[in-house]
Order: sequence, then structure tokens, then C-alpha cells
Amino acid sequence: MYKIVSKERLNPTVTKMTIEAPFVAKKARPGQFIILRVDEDGERIPLTIAGYDAEKGTVDIIFQIVGATTEKLNHKEEGDSLQDFVGPLGMPTKLEGLKNVCIVGGGVGCAIALPIAQALTQNGAKVTSIIGFRSKDLVILEKEFKDASDRLFVMTDDGSYQRQGNVCVPLNELFANGESFDEVITIGPLIMMKFVVAAVRPTGIPCTVSMNPIMIDGTGMCGGCRLTLHRDGEAVTKFACVDGPDFNGYEIDFDEAMSRGNMYRDFERHAYEEACNLFAKEVK
Repeated sequence: MYKIVSKERLNPTVTKMTIEAPFVAKKARPGQFIILRVDEDGERIPLTIAGYDAEKGTVDIIFQIVGATTEKLNHKEEGDSLQDFVGPLGMPTKLEGLKNVCIVGGGVGCAIALPIAQALTQNGAKVTSIIGFRSKDLVILEKEFKDASDRLFVMTDDGSYQRQGNVCVPLNELFANGESFDEVITIGPLIMMKFVVAAVRPTGIPCTVSMNPIMIDGTGMCGGCRLTLHRDGEAVTKFACVDGPDFNGYEIDFDEAMSRGNMYRDFERHAYEEACNLFAKEVK
């Protein structure tokens, strides 16, 4: 069993938990993920490691409440325990040799981007971070990004906080001003990453994307995270959870990935509603 050391609500639909998992914390690296089960009867879900402390033996996870399992997880409180917490899994983000990097995060994807920004800063790299959200009440981790970045741009779609617009607005402005980077690393909704890649492509700067959003069981067995990469004129099949989750953004077939991701939307909504009804009955 894995004890929940702390729990924090970051916004109405996003929660942060710190889990006591010393063996995972000892080996964790930015970009990797864990697989957890809330209880004995629970399904396995992959969640990216949002932070870790090897000395304290703790691992941070940040999750959005979108389905039945994340709803159940959110009902756990500080002092409760999780049935399983396995990891670290996946390939860590490659950061060696990077001296000037732009991190672009969107929504809950910022939880994945943050430890990458922090690790780069610790390595002495110059970090420019751009984070975007739909509105002010959904903004998360702003202070943490500010501490881990030389420059920070915060964007909201509706203009309710900081600048209005999507993450490509400041990114294009930086390119227009002649700025360059060793690499652009982007993590967020698939549609956001698609347009970030399109913005970076004309510059020729390497662009890494994290395909965490399409992972389902985290083992490659379900096939839900199957990707088509267009590499050297050929179509190559990879799996986000086994071969990634990081990939060359220029090679990803985003339209196919988004189409496959939509296949599970109705199922997740139905499972989420059933879980909510179950908890409502328990409260009564």
C-alpha cells in the first residue's frame, strides 16, 4: 500500500497528490510515468510523474478528474493509501547537452512540463516557459514555473488572466524577433501540440512532444496509444507508453492520434457518471 502524504486542489478539476513511494522516487526522472490502482478492484491507469524527492521517498502526481478512476482517486484523502503504484516507466526526457530550451505546456500537461523545466534549470540551462489555459480559474503551477524559468509567459484563451491567446502567440513572437533554441519541448492537448509543432517547423529547431494524452493502460497491450510516425518516407508504428512518451513532433500523425483518442470519450463519460452516482449514494 502507498500512503497519500498530502493532497492539494489546484483548480476545480485538477488535484495534486504526494505519494510515499521510496523505490519509485529513487529512480524517477522527468518525463516518466507510473501506473496506479486506487483499490483491489480498480483499473490500472498511467499518470506522469509531476515531481519526486529521493531523500523523502515521495512522488508527486497531478491528475484531471475526467473518468471513473480519477473520480475515485480524488475521493482519497491525506493519510489514505493506494493499492498499487508502479514505476518509473517510460523513457525519460533527454536533456543532456541542452543549454537554451523553450518549454510549452497546456492545461494539465503543465504538470508534466514542470519537472522538465526544473531539471533543465538545475543543469544550468536557460529556460523559457510558455503555459496556456482556457481561463484564470484553470491556471496551475504558475509560481513553480516562474521559479524554474528565466522567462515565463502565461496565456489564457479568454483573456481573464495575463495575456489573451494560445501558446503559439508568444512562441511566434519570439521567432519573429530572431530568437532560437536548442530545442522546443511541448506537452499538452493533442491539438495544441499539433499547432506548436507547426509553428516551430519553419525554424528547423528540434521539437519534442509528449504523447502522454493518448496512453490508456500504460503497457502497450491495449493498443490505444499506437502512433504512426512518418520517418524517411515510411510509416512507422510506435507505442507511446513503451517507446515514448517523448517523440519527434515532426514525425507524428496528430490527426490519427486525435481520432483514436476520441474513440474512448463516450465510454469515459459513462464510467465517470456511474462513479459519481455511486459516491452520491454513499454520501446519502
